[in-house]
Amino acid sequence: QVQLVESGGGLVQAGGSLRLSCAVTGRSFSWHRWGWFRQAPEKEREFVAAVRWGGGTPSYADAVKDRFTISVDNDKNTVYLQMNSLRPEDTAVYYCAGPLRYLGDLKPDYWGQGTQVTVSS
Repeated sequence: QVQLVESGGGLVQAGGSLRLSCAVTGRSFSWHRWGWFRQAPEKEREFVAAVRWGGGTPSYADAVKDRFTISVDNDKNTVYLQMNSLRPEDTAVYYCAGPLRYLGDLKPDYWGQGTQVTVSS
């Protein structure tokens, strides 16, 4: 059974940083893309970033490019999202999910429980 456990959300002031973690257990997903998504209140869920377990060039939404960094630790089966220069508009529940069938896939099979990120101005 695949399980995703997220951690690392919280409250931070604008300009601050947070790192989200997503530990994946139950199955190996070598070379598949896994990603982070977010959903703000009264808005649709949106793609944030994705990367392949085996490495390769990550992909980012324009809104977070140059501020967020997605990475994987294959030994720990964990996906990370380092978020710098946070803005109030980054406030949302963040979800780890995968595998992505293609870039832009908003319905991966497996999802984490979500972690709240709140950025105050």
